[in-house]
Amino acid sequence: MGRPNILMIVSHDTGRHLGCYGVRVDTPNFDRMARDGVLFTNVYCTAPQCSPSRASILTGLYPHNHGLIGLTHRGFKLSTCKLLPTILAENGYQTYLFGFQHESPDPRLLGYKNIVKGKSYSCIDVTPLLLEFLKSKPEKPFFAMVGFSETHRPFPGYDGPIDSIEPLPYLPDEPDVRRDIGGLNLLVSRMDESIGCILDTLENTGLCEDTILVYTTDHGIAFPGAKATLFDPGIEVALIIRGPEPFCGGRRIDALLSNIDIMPTILDVCGIPIPSDIHGRSILPIIKGETDRIHSEVYLELTYHAAYDPIRGVRTDRYKYIRSFEWRPYLFPPNVDPSPSKEVARKYGYFDRIRPIEMLFDLDKDPIERLNLANDPDYSDILRYLRSKLHNWMKETCDQLLIQGYIPPPLDAKVTPPRSYEPHEMDPFPI
Repeated sequence: MGRPNILMIVSHDTGRHLGCYGVRVDTPNFDRMARDGVLFTNVYCTAPQCSPSRASILTGLYPHNHGLIGLTHRGFKLSTCKLLPTILAENGYQTYLFGFQHESPDPRLLGYKNIVKGKSYSCIDVTPLLLEFLKSKPEKPFFAMVGFSETHRPFPGYDGPIDSIEPLPYLPDEPDVRRDIGGLNLLVSRMDESIGCILDTLENTGLCEDTILVYTTDHGIAFPGAKATLFDPGIEVALIIRGPEPFCGGRRIDALLSNIDIMPTILDVCGIPIPSDIHGRSILPIIKGETDRIHSEVYLELTYHAAYDPIRGVRTDRYKYIRSFEWRPYLFPPNVDPSPSKEVARKYGYFDRIRPIEMLFDLDKDPIERLNLANDPDYSDILRYLRSKLHNWMKETCDQLLIQGYIPPPLDAKVTPPRSYEPHEMDPFPI
């Protein structure tokens, strides 16, 4: 096959809210991609927010090492490091960006030589531009990053029946929440139609024979208890890869992985040396069946979203340990997107109780992370072990949160005060 083309699609705030991941939402084209390719069931992002997680995909580094510890549009910036598009361009790839990115004010600084913009970042406007490119017999090899604004809020209004809408196990099962999920489902269906058009075009042009299609998202869905938290609904991400052997056959891979592994995997597939100073590892040996795991644990972090909420975590296949470095509510209001579900969470007191400084969960027995075992003597050995793992990781990766404590934002950054309710509020005492 030689050096394959890489077509990578990254959606916004989708988590694993797809039919091929067992969610009750109709996604025939994502299902088709998974049926023909390889679906990864156990992948987590480094950070449950857009810019830091996306930068980890491009760098293979944790946020506190690539420098983007907050949102780009709020004034946070990448430090100097090697980026996937840059490396590919230096090795003969034509690099393209279609639609949305959230890593830099100037996408050319990320290594994209060709920037293709539509009327909006919605898949409605981005997909036709991509299809035109694929039909044009593009110069090979190419790397095309495709960013959809779906499934970011605000969602379209949903006024259909709610009995068939699957509730979220970590939120109260109320009509407002179900209708909110219905709005998310509408955007998922819209995006699924674009995936179908892309799959058809790859097949009709013959590009599927030498093109690897990668789909992922930046973090979990935008609901209370998901996005901007280190609970599983905030850090779980879909990853589906479809292409020639070995990226075919409808296989499911359950190995514990992080989205820092995507960058080295793509370089490995393209026959390009992987930088020695990154944290991610190539997944290719797992895909080829040469090993069944590359990680015993994955590490998680959040520093700034709208407001400052420094937390770190470590997740194994069975356990998760979360350490908070500031006193915050169990769910932190300024980091929760406005929505009907947020108002339901407020009514039920999710923003009233204090988040424990340490949290430990047995995910086999408690998959929705409701029973904190940090003070349970039966789990004291596990607590000490994971506490030590997290501390050592922070030390080895020079996490400034461990070294100096409070991490100040850039001088020109926009940071929402912690006593705010909405992300956009800049008044520390909103009425």
